[in-house]
Amino acid sequence: MQTTQTAYCGPAPLPADLWSSWNFDPLLIAIFAVVGAGALAMSSVGMREAARSPFGVAAVVLFVAFVSPICALSSALFSARIVHHLLLVAAAAPLLALAMPTRFSKLPLSAAFLAHTLLMWVWHAPIPYDWALASVPVYWLMELSLFLSAFAMWQGIFAARAGPALSALLGSIVQMGMLGALLTFAARPLYEAHATTTLPYGLTPLGDQQLAGLLMWVPAALPYLAVALVTAWRQFGQADPFTSPRVR
Repeated sequence: MQTTQTAYCGPAPLPADLWSSWNFDPLLIAIFAVVGAGALAMSSVGMREAARSPFGVAAVVLFVAFVSPICALSSALFSARIVHHLLLVAAAAPLLALAMPTRFSKLPLSAAFLAHTLLMWVWHAPIPYDWALASVPVYWLMELSLFLSAFAMWQGIFAARAGPALSALLGSIVQMGMLGALLTFAARPLYEAHATTTLPYGLTPLGDQQLAGLLMWVPAALPYLAVALVTAWRQFGQADPFTSPRVR
């Protein structure tokens, strides 16, 4: 196995080792088990229905992000790290916001959007990113701050009127597009942690960074765009597709 400074997801695996590189951290698995059991105990539906609910789908997304080989691959490829982060902020966070419509954060939607945007840019800057890959506490600070800020923003989006919700959604598309463009058109590799780990996968560090930028620029926008289109459609008097109530 090739070495890297990554502290939590382990050293960057070689391609031949990737599919055996699952993360069976006992503490992480225990947290998944406790949260899942608690949610099921509080649910009024059976296990099969719970698995199909937004909470169940979000749990699967988080399992893929932290337990599957994506965790190890993100040690090797910055583009895999972007996929990992998009699973958190653009898939698991909105699904959990749908499953738990009660607002846990008292932040206005505009403040939640600004906080999440700031955290996205800070944690994808080279120095903080390298810190996160060199320290388990900083790694979890990065992961939790990105996820919780996204969760608060999505709760605000689903609870808001169409105007503020659309502003936050379109603002998210723009800020992710700008960050993606910056990564795509950078003239040199920016991340020391991936200076050598990409080569076994047939990617130069710059090529991997450009792929990450394209992922953040285009596919990352799709969940926000889909919710924006549904929100706009709802504004014209169509049935509300979300189960969570809106604050008027």
